[in-house]
Amino acid sequence: MFHNPDFNQLVLKIAALLFAVTIHEVAHGFVAYRLGDNTAKLAGRLTLNPIKHLDLFGSCILPLILAVSGSPFLFGYAKPVPVNFNKIGYFKKDIIYVASAGVAANICLAVFAGIFFQIMSSIQPLWYNFFFGSLLLDLYYLLAYSVMINSVLAVFNLIPIPPLDGSRILSALLPSEMEMYFAKIERFGMLIILLLLMTDAFNRFISFFLIPLIDLLLGR
Repeated sequence: MFHNPDFNQLVLKIAALLFAVTIHEVAHGFVAYRLGDNTAKLAGRLTLNPIKHLDLFGSCILPLILAVSGSPFLFGYAKPVPVNFNKIGYFKKDIIYVASAGVAANICLAVFAGIFFQIMSSIQPLWYNFFFGSLLLDLYYLLAYSVMINSVLAVFNLIPIPPLDGSRILSALLPSEMEMYFAKIERFGMLIILLLLMTDAFNRFISFFLIPLIDLLLGR
């Protein structure tokens, strides 16, 4: 079972996804902490231990649904880190900093993974038949999956639909009256997202931004 290539690839994808969603949430909590809010720290959420961040639906069920349904994107999320804006102050720039931290972290991870992937690609003949070649091949695939999954998380989270980060950024930029109306759709946010994920038009829209980014980072 553990030598099954499909199983091996699944494990690598899950590992890349868990680290991506973990670093995403830690980034939110860390920026909030630097701005004066220690809520995430006190809750034990400023840790890279993925168990502290797992969400049953977002980290397990949703990725499984997407995989089974044949979605071109593997997407998931972790439990949102608690942020107390009373400790920070409801300054729009600080809300934007906290909201965009996760996306920035995923972009950085995608870039770093892409750099190392391209380095390994350029010297592949040197390590492919090496004694530890199979382990290096796993690392090679892990870097590729990290590029793809972190790119998906970064682009997807910028969509301005609650509770995605893009909605927090947009909300902070809206006038107060419009912000109140916009907040009312949050309770329907996950339903809207799930319905959109099932549409081919939405997948093509996301692909328009994702494919060039992924191709650039993988050097294709």
